[in-house]
Amino acid sequence: MRQKWLSITLVILTLLSFPITVFADDGASNVVLQAGLNTFFVFMAAMLVFFMQAGFALLEAGSVRMKNAGHVAGKTVLTLGISILAFWTVGFGLGFGNGNGFFGMEGFFFGGDSVAHSFDSLAASDVSLTVKFLFQLSFAAVSLAIACGGMAERAKLSVYILFGTLFMVIIYPVVAHWVWGGGWLSRLGMQDFAGSTVVHLTGATAALAATYLLKPRLGKYNKDGKPNSIPGHNQVYSVLGVIILWIGWFGFNPGSTLSALMDGFFGYVALTTNVAVGAGAVATLLISWMIFGKADIPSMLNGVLSALVAITGACAFVTPWAAMVIGALAGIITFFTAQWFERAGLDDPIYAFSVHGIAGIWGAISTGLFATPELVKITGVGKAGLFYGGGFSQLGVQLLGVAGTFLFVLVISFIIIGGMKMIMGIRVTEEEELMGLDISEHGSYGYPEQMKLLNDAEARLLAVSDSNGTLTHKPSSGINETIV
Repeated sequence: MRQKWLSITLVILTLLSFPITVFADDGASNVVLQAGLNTFFVFMAAMLVFFMQAGFALLEAGSVRMKNAGHVAGKTVLTLGISILAFWTVGFGLGFGNGNGFFGMEGFFFGGDSVAHSFDSLAASDVSLTVKFLFQLSFAAVSLAIACGGMAERAKLSVYILFGTLFMVIIYPVVAHWVWGGGWLSRLGMQDFAGSTVVHLTGATAALAATYLLKPRLGKYNKDGKPNSIPGHNQVYSVLGVIILWIGWFGFNPGSTLSALMDGFFGYVALTTNVAVGAGAVATLLISWMIFGKADIPSMLNGVLSALVAITGACAFVTPWAAMVIGALAGIITFFTAQWFERAGLDDPIYAFSVHGIAGIWGAISTGLFATPELVKITGVGKAGLFYGGGFSQLGVQLLGVAGTFLFVLVISFIIIGGMKMIMGIRVTEEEELMGLDISEHGSYGYPEQMKLLNDAEARLLAVSDSNGTLTHKPSSGINETIV
């Protein structure tokens, strides 16, 4: 009996602790409550997307050799810091401030909710503008992380600083304005719910330019052009990184509804996202098994990421069965394009352009095929896809958006990185690359004890000359290189 009265007392005290306005029937109180719920929802979604940086750090560090792992993980923190400063000063205003069809012209050095009048493109939601800023910043930081991924194991640290700043000021905000900030693609009705084009294709295209201009890593290709495998040092890190990214994507896609209400539409977006990813993981593992004769784990991880990328733009426009098709095809397409680019001489250590670029293109095109009239009505963006009676109209808009984004980012990236290459150089020396960027760029290894053992072993190997008068050097990657 005593426990019963204690329980009743606790319930009464709990109810009394809430402001009376929460239970009021007047419309003003309901509006305030709804805005608060939505703002908190988007804030938590932004934190999930920020946490994706931990996933990128683990994925990329695990995908490179031990001698570069600390450098790769550390530059993730560096590029995140660059993203915050550049987006706050200029990027947010260029991307979402009031302006013309190509870029914004207001809202620089963002000062909070008091300047909401400068951001008409974001006025449709009742979420606080400061939280919208955090949300959009987290997306921009992901795009830069993708752009820097293709530079792994041979780019100077200064390249990340300079190019990262220019990417966040010149490249990403312009594309974001085109699609999400009231620009010309937005006016045409381009469908990109959470960023297959804006975030992923943009970052991947910049990575493509950087990868091409940096040239392959030492030992990647033989004299006949045949590629050698340079496996990452820790596959478990890569798996854990992908799982973190998978979880973070629930901030990316469902969070882009900007509402915890809307009859739970964010839950539907989470459903299509998850179905696509499951299909991508299974389909890619099976195709790798068929082609390689073994179930390849790195290929499966790329399949997961490519499915996430593809469904990012389509998650609010398609049915679950279409999401399954989109995810499975994204994984399969990425598997083959990754092999093709490698054979063509493009040394992309984390397959950034295949996973984020090719899959981003497919994701953008897929809405022009699978978008349903009912879901288009809910989102209020664009028209139904080809397979749902919409004709080629939406498909044409999607193709135009993809082509425009790719060409713009590729040209500007080539100009920026090409100029840096001529003026300051963008690649470390051969000696520094062989030592590893941990020691050459930072003065210490991410794995100091293990690297000491490896270096001692390599020193003994270098003391032995072969019959041709050359020295065989076996670096920690396990790839044989010949030093004349």
